[in-house]
Amino acid sequence: MAAGNHTEASEFLLLGLSEDPELQPLLCGVFLSMYLVTVFGNLLIILAISSDSHLHTPMYFFLSNLSFVDICFISTTIPKMLMNIQAQRKDISYIGCLTQVYFFIIFSGMDNFLLTVMAYDRFVAICHPLHYMIIMNPRLCVLLVLMSWFIIFWDSLLHILPLRWLTFCIDTEIPHFFCELAQVLKVACSDTLINNIILYVTTAVLAVFPLTGILFSYSQIVSSLMKMSSAGGKYRAFSTCGSHLSVVSVYYGTGLGVYLSSAVTHSSQSSSIASVMYTVVTPMLNPFIYSLRNKDVKGALRRLLG
Repeated sequence: MAAGNHTEASEFLLLGLSEDPELQPLLCGVFLSMYLVTVFGNLLIILAISSDSHLHTPMYFFLSNLSFVDICFISTTIPKMLMNIQAQRKDISYIGCLTQVYFFIIFSGMDNFLLTVMAYDRFVAICHPLHYMIIMNPRLCVLLVLMSWFIIFWDSLLHILPLRWLTFCIDTEIPHFFCELAQVLKVACSDTLINNIILYVTTAVLAVFPLTGILFSYSQIVSSLMKMSSAGGKYRAFSTCGSHLSVVSVYYGTGLGVYLSSAVTHSSQSSSIASVMYTVVTPMLNPFIYSLRNKDVKGALRRLLG
């Protein structure tokens, strides 16, 4: 499109993971399978928690919210990718691209916040067990989730509004399988200084603070466990953190892998492949981690399916 008038931009071109036509059916089959497994697995977790009164606790309330967010997270990117592969096209409308950026920021940020809130929940449960139900009352749990939605909603708007001021050239190609904010900024034809400043500042604030909260919570948990004299008590207490700690490790590990791959190599395709880990693989693994490592969830799933 002509520089200086972004309203003429009707579409962008998503280059995807590979331009090899022989790989397209394989990619379609693999990502369709992963998408269905993710949606079905997280729906089962939500249904199991909602149908079992034993799981109506703060920990599982946050877990059901995490499963809902994971379904929305993967649904932001994969359906459009599958549609393009099936239609043998690469286009995405200008509004569609901005919408994808907007919701991707919201759901990835909510994943971040919910993992932090769940770490705080485990901290209270282990370090202050006698006051757990008083502190983690239903009102506080709902308030924590609503606050997370509120903060990430405004953060996403903070990115989208300046993004609409940018200009793009005709047939702009985005070397990714979805509209990621950083990639969209790279292909803009106008100055992106303000956008990049907002991106770096908000990423630093909304990534560092939640991660610091998680690390602080687990440092206090480890400190409390060290004071316990019973080995069995230590194991039982820490076993309630096992699933959450596994999900945190996968989420931040894959996110760090994407960042390092982008920093080490300038290959857009390598960065796109690395992005698959936290946009697709992580939401797919979460139901398995929680169901395989948690007796309560396994029991609820058996009762639900039985």
